Amino acid sequence: MNDTAIDYARYDHIRPILWTGELLELLDQRKLPFVVEHVHCHDSDEVAHAIHALAVRGAPAIGIAAAWGVVLAARALEASDGEEAARKLEPALQRLNAARPTAVNLAWALARMRRALEGAGGDWRALLEREAQAIADEDLAANRHMGALGAGLIAPGSGVLTHCNTGSLATAGFGTALGVIRAGMAQGRIGRVFAGETRPWLQGARLTVWELQQDGIDATLIADSAASHLMKTGAVQWVVVGADRICANGDTANKIGTYQLAIAARHHGVKFMVVAPSSTVDMDTADGAQIEIEQRDPGELFGIGGTRTVAEGIAAWNPVFDVTPGTLIDAIVTERGVIENPTPDKMRAAFG
Repeated sequence: MNDTAIDYARYDHIRPILWTGELLELLDQRKLPFVVEHVHCHDSDEVAHAIHALAVRGAPAIGIAAAWGVVLAARALEASDGEEAARKLEPALQRLNAARPTAVNLAWALARMRRALEGAGGDWRALLEREAQAIADEDLAANRHMGALGAGLIAPGSGVLTHCNTGSLATAGFGTALGVIRAGMAQGRIGRVFAGETRPWLQGARLTVWELQQDGIDATLIADSAASHLMKTGAVQWVVVGADRICANGDTANKIGTYQLAIAARHHGVKFMVVAPSSTVDMDTADGAQIEIEQRDPGELFGIGGTRTVAEGIAAWNPVFDVTPGTLIDAIVTERGVIENPTPDKMRAAFG
């Protein structure tokens, strides 16, 4: 399969991030699917708040938004060159980085913005803006290539199950895991798509099935707790998910609930694919035990859609990610290629 065989205009209608030249507009994913509104960010702190509050979400999209947040921060200060600008911008970069610590794309994008200032002269603001645009453009191109690579692993007529939201809403466009699904549908390789609801924020129920609907792709929603039974029926041949961080040994952090899908997939002979840009690979983190798992407000578990469903006085534990061991992953797909059955040696060969 090659990238040019895919009709991108047909299968990729949504863009969650828009830089107007003056401010950053973020499609507010907390309000989808019934309300389509944008959050208007005029400074870097508003971008950081939008990232933390999940108005924008998905590791690549978070990194892109943060890069534009640096551009906004740059407009609020005076500096004669890149060195002075870097010094003055650092507090804003630290606040952006603290918004979602697990997603390595956030730190990666901010590091790129810092490097853009190295040796810069009076044109440092223009260099920052060009770098932010490059981060977005490269992500879209990478997603399209990953879609083709991942779809090439799937036998025609296969059923696939995905988790959380890994599509255009989570990236610059086309998506990572949903990019594989889009490419697979375009090539006639995927016969049926299933999406888990993804408690407690319901990214699968609110975002993934809605996003696929916009592109004319039928998807069947299941309760998260129905995944093992679905696999047992034989309806699914691949689980295809994204990643927020991939370690040097192939261990992968992703939305809570991913790990149990990998366990169930291995038991039922279902293949498990992780799709993410190389910016998500963190070769400085040896394994999943070293990943900081973000804990969110326990109150998110107490209700659905603002309606409380749990009695008062109940405690809750609300980790937002879990770690899937590399030994349970059949393929890691990045824009650099496919790593099947990842090991530390294979990861080093691919990513150094």
